[in-house]
Amino acid sequence: MAPSISGKVKKKISKAEKKETASSLAEKIKKKALLERQKSEKSKSKDQNNQDQDASNSQSKNSVETVDVEESQESKINSFADLKLIPELLEACQGMKFDKPTPIQAEAIPYGLEGRDIIGLAQTGSGKTAAFSIPILQALWHAQTPYFACVLAPTRELAYQIRETFDALGSGMGLRCVTIVGGMDMMDQARDLMRKPHVIVATPGRLMDHLEHTKGFSLRALKFLVMDEADRLLDMEFGPVLDKIFKIIPRERTTYLFSATMTSKIEKLQRASLTNPVRVAVSNKYSTVDTLIQTLMVVPEGYKNTYLIYLLNEFVGKSIIIFTRTCAHAQRTALLSRLLGFSAIPLHGQLTQSQRLGALNKFKAGDRNILVATDVAARGLDIPSVDVVINYDIPTDSKAYIHRVGRTARAGRSGKSISLVTQYDLELILRIEDVIDMKLPKEVPDRDIIVSLHETVDKATAEAIRETKEFQENRSNKGRKKGRRDDADREER
Repeated sequence: MAPSISGKVKKKISKAEKKETASSLAEKIKKKALLERQKSEKSKSKDQNNQDQDASNSQSKNSVETVDVEESQESKINSFADLKLIPELLEACQGMKFDKPTPIQAEAIPYGLEGRDIIGLAQTGSGKTAAFSIPILQALWHAQTPYFACVLAPTRELAYQIRETFDALGSGMGLRCVTIVGGMDMMDQARDLMRKPHVIVATPGRLMDHLEHTKGFSLRALKFLVMDEADRLLDMEFGPVLDKIFKIIPRERTTYLFSATMTSKIEKLQRASLTNPVRVAVSNKYSTVDTLIQTLMVVPEGYKNTYLIYLLNEFVGKSIIIFTRTCAHAQRTALLSRLLGFSAIPLHGQLTQSQRLGALNKFKAGDRNILVATDVAARGLDIPSVDVVINYDIPTDSKAYIHRVGRTARAGRSGKSISLVTQYDLELILRIEDVIDMKLPKEVPDRDIIVSLHETVDKATAEAIRETKEFQENRSNKGRKKGRRDDADREER
């Protein structure tokens, strides 16, 4: 029997309904997909806005407020009393004959007392150590917690000198300060650390040794980190150790970077680890003080030692630092000077730590009036009575020249620097003159005196070379017996 017409119509209607239902479902799916897409776009837009905001906040966090100060500019702060320091600190300042804050102190200390991160740039000898010590001690007076501050220095001698400043300024407040440097017994240092000092002054390598191996010692409660001579500390050789230290210490801290010169590495570190810092620059351009007389002598080949002895005769009785490029040159030049009757003592990285401290103390006390040093002594050391600096070897880094000659003419005193320039040093001297923006005048020695000295100096030089070889051989033998070399300052390796 054939199907009825009504049955056919019903089938057609049913098919039409199915088509309509499918079409409706597709439309719904399409609308849902569109809504999801719109939501996703809104979410992305919101995330982008948040990222932009975070970037803006980060940029704000690392934006640097800069304060440039002229040396001659009159400061609003005329005495340490104006800084509203605690009585114990004021008394210590008076005891140290700190009458009026230096420009870097007058500008940096108020920001330090406010709790700001600081990048401090000033000429060497301008009082940078007190500029970061005073805010730390003021904050410590209220906190009275151990492991409160850590000061990193590039050399052992500078670390001991910073320690002396802290001890003097904190003498009236029961300050416990410790120096942690290479070349000294690890166990003795571990015992000092277990006494829970308030301030640790350290070289980076030895500090990291204790953080890794001394049980019970950590810097999790650290509130202040200071990097003195920051450009040297951020040298590539110190980089890996500093990175490890930064990972261990708290992010929430106050950080000070102090140096005589600004480099791109300090800029990079500032972006990475400082929060809303203020940059206090007493002297933007690499410069030397006005009270320093700078000259050079052009030395014929084979006559450098003769010219040096000529100068030592000219400045007999004066306090002199002779700078050399290598440890061997420092040892040999000190021996040569001694053989010819001068009271000279070497300071370099091949000496033991006790020998180095002994040499520095003898020179400071006036028992020896000539110090022959590598650049280990050029940074930050405050030896106020130096009359003359002689550059026996011209430094390859122009900024090192500024730090060397900065050992004399400190704190308003006059001083003189003389550079011995051979034919191989002309390019280096041109670079230095470009950096300090002045042409060094030439000095010409008395030719007859040079000729009369030359033969005697040559004989003494041969003897000094022989004794220097003996010194280095003895040192090598001791090193082999010991099994490993002591961890000397990185700059001298």
